[in-house]
Amino acid sequence: MKKTLLLVLLLITGPVFADAELDKVRKSLQSLNIKSQPDSVTKSKVPGFYEVVYGAQVFYITADAKYMIEGDVWDLKRRVNLTEEKRNTGRVKAVSALDEKSLLIFAPKEKKYSITVFTDIDCGYCRKLHNQMAEYNDLGIEIRYAAYPRSGLQTESYFKAVAVWCAVDKLKAMNFAKGGAKLAQLQQMTQVEGDTCKKSIEQHMSVAREVGVTGTPTIVMEDGSVLPGYVPPARLLQELRKLRKS
Repeated sequence: MKKTLLLVLLLITGPVFADAELDKVRKSLQSLNIKSQPDSVTKSKVPGFYEVVYGAQVFYITADAKYMIEGDVWDLKRRVNLTEEKRNTGRVKAVSALDEKSLLIFAPKEKKYSITVFTDIDCGYCRKLHNQMAEYNDLGIEIRYAAYPRSGLQTESYFKAVAVWCAVDKLKAMNFAKGGAKLAQLQQMTQVEGDTCKKSIEQHMSVAREVGVTGTPTIVMEDGSVLPGYVPPARLLQELRKLRKS
């Protein structure tokens, strides 16, 4: 009888304690003055910790809400980075939120893979990647460009991006820009919907911050994983094939 009563008490109080912990963790998040609401707050696979997710940002708070840890949690048995898996999910969500019409898409005749590349007009390695566009496309890789002028808003790189994104033939303008065209030359190209172009670029830069872009080019793969920097066509194909097999 006593064992039965104890089991009933555990069943009743267990969820209550869990709710109390969760409430305490949520209140501690408010004290951090983070403006947005978390995408999720759930019990971590690490006992005694809650996992908090904001887009591609993941951190952990103790159940008593006294301590916070930023870092990666690994499943040693599976040899999997659990934190990076959550970041990937957040990146996919962020990139999917980009307006397809706002991206500059260099598509192959037969698309097998698709990647999103955050690019800067004046970045040397971005130009190297762009100069091999035909090779990427020949391998069936679609490249979707999002703008990320590293120097920030209201800079020359930013205005070059605006000129490209405002051109009637955006792909031609991008080829011209990546070939080293000056700002004045780009601005001579026919432009349309200036405000709309600026909003697109600002949205791209906002999503880049969510993704965690710190340099260019930054390649976001289909599963949300990131390849920073220039990646040659053959190696990129290997990485994409590896993803499909996993």
